[in-house]
Amino acid sequence: MAKQFKRTLITSALPYANGPIHIGHMAGVYIPADIYARYLRLKGEEVIFIGGSDEHGVPITIRARREGVTPQDIVDRYHSLIKKSFEDFGIAFDIYSRTTSEIHRQTTTEFFRTLYDKGEFIEQESEQFYDPEAEQFLADRYITGTCPHCGNPNAYGDQCESCGTSLSPTELIHPKSALSGSTPIMRKTKHWYLPLDKHEEWLRKWILEDHTEWKSNVYGQCKSWLDLGLQPRAVSRDLDWGIPVPVKGAEGKVLYVWFDAPIGYISNTRELLPDTWEKWWKDPETKLIHFIGKDNIVFHCIVFPAMLKAEGSFILPENVPANEFLNLEGDKISTSRNWAVWLHEYLQDFPGKQDVLRYVLTVNAPETKDNDFTWRDFQARNNNELVAIFGNFINRTLTLTHKHFEGQVPARGELTDYDRQTLEDIAGIKERVEGHLDRFHFRDAVKEAMNLARAGNKYLADTEPWKTIKTDRERTATILNLSLQISANLAIVFEPFLPFSAKKLSHLLNKEGLSWSQLGDFDLLSDGHELRKPELLFEKIEDEAIERQIQKLLDTKKTNEEHQHTATPVKENIPFDVFEKIDIRVGTVLECEKVPKADKLLRFLLDDGLQKRTILSGISKWYPQPQELVGKQVCFIANLEPRKLRGMLSEGMILSAENADGSLSLIEPSVNVVPGSEVK
Repeated sequence: MAKQFKRTLITSALPYANGPIHIGHMAGVYIPADIYARYLRLKGEEVIFIGGSDEHGVPITIRARREGVTPQDIVDRYHSLIKKSFEDFGIAFDIYSRTTSEIHRQTTTEFFRTLYDKGEFIEQESEQFYDPEAEQFLADRYITGTCPHCGNPNAYGDQCESCGTSLSPTELIHPKSALSGSTPIMRKTKHWYLPLDKHEEWLRKWILEDHTEWKSNVYGQCKSWLDLGLQPRAVSRDLDWGIPVPVKGAEGKVLYVWFDAPIGYISNTRELLPDTWEKWWKDPETKLIHFIGKDNIVFHCIVFPAMLKAEGSFILPENVPANEFLNLEGDKISTSRNWAVWLHEYLQDFPGKQDVLRYVLTVNAPETKDNDFTWRDFQARNNNELVAIFGNFINRTLTLTHKHFEGQVPARGELTDYDRQTLEDIAGIKERVEGHLDRFHFRDAVKEAMNLARAGNKYLADTEPWKTIKTDRERTATILNLSLQISANLAIVFEPFLPFSAKKLSHLLNKEGLSWSQLGDFDLLSDGHELRKPELLFEKIEDEAIERQIQKLLDTKKTNEEHQHTATPVKENIPFDVFEKIDIRVGTVLECEKVPKADKLLRFLLDDGLQKRTILSGISKWYPQPQELVGKQVCFIANLEPRKLRGMLSEGMILSAENADGSLSLIEPSVNVVPGSEVK
């Protein structure tokens, strides 16, 4: 028998306040958490939903250093942007706070001191990289070098972003300090460690025996860690940004962000409910649920529970329904490469379409394996499902009711066998959706909700009220009454998934305040109930809007390739007297045209200052309008032995530069010079 709880505490991973929120964050963590919170609230359960920004850690200090501002400047900027993005998309936190708050500093300090005073930490020295020029120890992200696995020369000390391999700084080939560029040295430093190995036995039973219902990806990752054997983990580090380690002899050290951040769930709850927060964290009748991405599974299933258990008075999570990663157009989402769809930019390009993105990210959620977001699929889901199924059913039902029954719910007459069968088929919608939501299967739940819209569409198509109105008004009234009852059910079932659209639908039906307990009821709208005038719930998204998004990504990819491009190695040296024999000059283009039956070749006629000369060049692909080159000046090798190409004599070689993407650009002087001028 499943354990019964009085209340539910929902937390969602604290996003780093060093950049905006993108669709990967939403699909992995925040939309599932919001759906679950809204669902429980609709059921009338006692629930709070806690969120906040993670504002400590090395990524923030790196960004601050790069921009020449303080870490506080960075977190202030991005905390505000992140919070607004969540508000714009309807992520209904009860509180969204931050880890630079005073109450968080106080809560974290108290938590550490409790464990410290109980002797739960190990104090030991270890050797770590130190930058003698900058005179400070280096966090893993402040060390760069060559990846030993793929040869990427710009790998970080904790991970290679090229091949994705997790690294230790000591594994890097030719490590360098990101602060000064100097080669770091190893130096001893003292830190405090949480001995996870001490907790391994109870963690193994608690996870592997008591929580076999956890998602397979979560359970599997935890089992892998436990099978490898847990090791002590540092809870402090040498850094000047963070919460100071509150013990004597810890000057210049702060609490490691992995220790600091999850305590943010507790401090944010204290901020929200200063007098009653403990019942949410210390009463065993509270169900604690962590929504996170797969990169945080170990911290929330092993490390944070070990911290809570060591403290002694806190409850442990009942479930950690972590999602995998969402990719973008077949490539891993990356903040550093700007390969993402940012929420604030999405709303600029698709104003009022929050629910379209919420729907697509839910129906394609990476629940047990990585999944892919594409703009073509986004368009198809909107046009073929939200518009053509859900929106179409609502619009037809309301329009017909206004046209034939003055916008009032018509009285239901005698039901046919088909009516009864339709009602029977969809009567179990509440049980089916609840079954999926209670097991955190949000993809299946939203598909079940859309099946209700499909059933409504099919019912309208099969009963054809636009035809029956001509011969049987009473039958038409029954059809539209049932269709309106289905519409009201859609307003309920879609509220957790598409809150903006559900609210608009409730407004059109003039029926706010519907509760989850009414889902599956077909007497939600009384006879004669006044409806508001129809409006479209969803709009078709045209090809042009999608092409703009795809082009934006292509431009990003091109920029990334240019930034990552490494010049080809310089060819072997040649004697200077050989170089002196090369005669490079500037010529003015008199004529330029494509060579017939030669896709790549252009024929140039140049004024070289002495005569006219013809040169053939294979750059046609990059200059599709060759006549536009007439009058320009180009650099060419004047003393190259002529040779025949396509039956024409080419008297030299025109010089071009090859870009990172393989494109060629003519070499031109910055100002016009006399034809025949030598390049020195």
